[in-house]
Amino acid sequence: MKTKLLNSPMSYALGMLAMMIPVQAFTSFYSYFYVEKLGLTVGLATLARTIYLIWDAADQPIFGYLSDNTRTRWGRRKPWIYSAMPLFVLTFIMIFAVPKGLHGMTLFAWFLAALILYETVSTVLWVNYGALFPELFRGDRLRAKASAIQQVFQIIALLIGSAVTPIIFAAYGFGNMAVIYALAFVVFMWLCMIFVREKEEAREAPLKLMDAFRETLKNKDFWIFNLANSFAQTVNGLLGSMIPFYAKYVLHIPESQVAILMASVFLSVIPLVAFWYWIVQKLGSVRGWRLALAIYAVAVIPLWFAQDLQSGIIAGVCAGFGLSGFLVTPAVLSGQIIDRDAEKTGRRREGIYTAVAGFITRSSGLISAVAFWIVGMAFQYVSGDNPGPNPEAAFRYLISIVPLCLLVVSFLISLGLKSSSFKLREAPEHHIGL
Repeated sequence: MKTKLLNSPMSYALGMLAMMIPVQAFTSFYSYFYVEKLGLTVGLATLARTIYLIWDAADQPIFGYLSDNTRTRWGRRKPWIYSAMPLFVLTFIMIFAVPKGLHGMTLFAWFLAALILYETVSTVLWVNYGALFPELFRGDRLRAKASAIQQVFQIIALLIGSAVTPIIFAAYGFGNMAVIYALAFVVFMWLCMIFVREKEEAREAPLKLMDAFRETLKNKDFWIFNLANSFAQTVNGLLGSMIPFYAKYVLHIPESQVAILMASVFLSVIPLVAFWYWIVQKLGSVRGWRLALAIYAVAVIPLWFAQDLQSGIIAGVCAGFGLSGFLVTPAVLSGQIIDRDAEKTGRRREGIYTAVAGFITRSSGLISAVAFWIVGMAFQYVSGDNPGPNPEAAFRYLISIVPLCLLVVSFLISLGLKSSSFKLREAPEHHIGL
């Protein structure tokens, strides 16, 4: 059994489950918690995200390069992941365990400090976990299979982090919710790591720092792929973080029913993973990814027309159909880009590629925050204490029109990739595990 699980897609996917449960809870509810519940203004929340992005611009590539250059008997990635695990637990709890009595600038200072610490540790985890994927799974068909399994676990985590979270914090509070999810993270990430064995051939001498960055930054396909993904990833963040506001101000449903609305989005995604796996096999990585972006754009339109819980659920199911394609299709294409770089440079640099890609796509957090701020100003929404004269219109735009525009931009950028350059290839070697 242990040999069967070693480096298997199923074991690797446990890491996605571990990280995405707390990350989705953070993404979906940190704005609602700080802005609506604690009264932090949208302007200060946006400022905090902007300051973080400046730091993130430096730490993502640095951690990626350091990971690629790590040499231990346990591998390059695992020592970083093990070291970051306890820090992730502490910083995630810090986000939601806010001391009583903080408001205004003192609340902003706590949020900014917690955000920088939490996101820094998250960077270490995501860079090293993500770098393992193209290293462990060689060949596009195996990657498509591993990606599909990984996304099933991610969808389960999205469902828990989005739909279960309101039930937990309503019963136990935000701080206790954070403790519960932090413990779940430790259990699932530990199970993932004990069945991961990094490949010896991935430990060749690395490129020098400037050479590594130069080769990465001049890769045109890499930039097109990740810029397109950054706009689509912004939509993921908006859908998750705006649903609590959407439920309150647009659908006019109580907080206790937010879990039902969240579930409608993410439950619909699960049976569609196999469909998108089949699409990648039939159309190829580029065409499958591009089709997913187009369908996602259409799928967010019904959210504009929902009026109550029932119509909100129908619109959520439609959005879930679009979301499922974007979750499954990018992994194979990303692996192909890294493989082509390795063939050109003679070095496998999953760490720095994952880090720079992470910076580009995680800048979606700033795009999301700026969109929230601009639309909020346009409709005079400041915070839960001062929602303005028409918060319903503000959150209709934020959950439907803004995502539609972002996905159109994403699709147009994706046209820059030539599908003929990315043919499906089999693994050059046998892979252990199922």
